[in-house]
Amino acid sequence: MADAAKTVQKEILPNGLVVITEPMPHVHSVSAGIWLRTGSRREPPALNGISHFIEHMVFKGTRRRTAEEIAREVDRLGGMLDAFTSKEMVCFNTRVLGEDLPKAFDILADMALEPKFAPEDIAREQSVVLEEIRMTEDSPEDLVHELFAQNFWNAHALGKPILGTPETVSSFTRDMLESWFRSSYAPNHLVITAAGRLEHARLVDLTAKYFSSLAPSEDGLSDPRPESSPHITLRNKRELEQTHICLGLPSPPLTDDRRFAVSVLNNILGGGMSSRLFQNIREKLGLAYAIFSDVNAYRDTGMLSVYAGTSLETAAQLVRCVVEEFRRMRDEPLDDEELRRSKDHLKGAMLLALEGSGQRMNSLARYHMYFNRYFSPEELIATLEAVTAADVQQLARELFQPGRLAASVVGALDGFTLTRDQLEI
Repeated sequence: MADAAKTVQKEILPNGLVVITEPMPHVHSVSAGIWLRTGSRREPPALNGISHFIEHMVFKGTRRRTAEEIAREVDRLGGMLDAFTSKEMVCFNTRVLGEDLPKAFDILADMALEPKFAPEDIAREQSVVLEEIRMTEDSPEDLVHELFAQNFWNAHALGKPILGTPETVSSFTRDMLESWFRSSYAPNHLVITAAGRLEHARLVDLTAKYFSSLAPSEDGLSDPRPESSPHITLRNKRELEQTHICLGLPSPPLTDDRRFAVSVLNNILGGGMSSRLFQNIREKLGLAYAIFSDVNAYRDTGMLSVYAGTSLETAAQLVRCVVEEFRRMRDEPLDDEELRRSKDHLKGAMLLALEGSGQRMNSLARYHMYFNRYFSPEELIATLEAVTAADVQQLARELFQPGRLAASVVGALDGFTLTRDQLEI
């Protein structure tokens, strides 16, 4: 069916698989993705990391192709093949010339339908993922965020690492992988999107060719809404020169009507070089080289966080300055020029991203999974432009309240402590 934009089309196969396309006649490429609606937050504790591990294993060969043959065939097309796992989804995607879509889709479908899960490949990939986990431990910026999320979401799976733990990853067997794969990679859990030089009917035919025989599966996994905790977590790593700090608090979910107000607030606070955090804490005070804010929004909750790296001697001052910026966002009216600059920044970034077929393909899937509809660029801009200074300040008043701020700190702490009083907004 065609939506209001007259170009995006959606079709649902009898087994529940959704196909969405957006033609872009002016480009030569097409980007196509197979999306799984289940990410790491649906994993039980004993299987933490299995979604990401299967994403790796899919590239290790299928019943029709070896890993080398997968790579060679994609290279022959001059194309790209990639994948990622997040908290709420898994994606396998390709970008090729429009004329090569049937060949590329054959490879993509083969990977998503018939991974081999050879025991020797499982053992080898366990070593690879364990090294990936160790890389996080060796990257203080990654580690401070991982610690923050883990304690912020308490025991909920949303706080568990996407990579899993050494214990869970080491325990994976072929039977465990096969069982999770067959129950998860069912048509009613899948969305296929494509944007670029393509015809909708052609992609529907290709999808039906490979996926129409799949039977839907029941979803028996529990997925409660997480509750946040205003924790304070300190990790001493003596070998580090910098002290790495992450501060954060709950924010609205991705589906909230205020999501554009959240984007504007985040952009003004720490979203770029003209943001308050960058200008006041880095440029004026010289307390940090890297400092920024970020929003991680999910379908039923969200988190606004600030990261900074500083010296141990200035860590307490930096925390105090960030808390002061939170208060200022909450208590002082927003300047019209600052609001205008933020909107222009967000609008420019949005439109530049949507020039590419990959981002269009990505947006089609996310709009469907979170909203079950499509948003045109014009509609997105209109919604962004409708955000007022009063909207942003009202949101700040709701977010920046006493007792909500959490923190994690990683570094050679040498007796450094952080108290609840220091985090009171």
